[in-house]
Amino acid sequence: MDIKILGSGCVNCQNLETNTRAALTSLGRDADVEKVTDPGEIVAWGVMSTPALVIDDEVVLSGRVPSVAQLTEILAGH
Repeated sequence: MDIKILGSGCVNCQNLETNTRAALTSLGRDADVEKVTDPGEIVAWGVMSTPALVIDDEVVLSGRVPSVAQLTEILAGH
């Protein structure tokens, strides 16, 4: 599983990364988690509101920080 956190590095972006890692741990899954902070690359994904979460080259959410439980559901489906 390849995961990208798209955002400038703001608090919400950091929270999304923290919650995503916690959700992965609760599922017992290992994944590469990459932070993408380059504005050009973020726009290239079609994301206009950060933070955003990309799983296996698919943007699955943007503009919000879901709870660990919500992220666990999202990750379990991938």
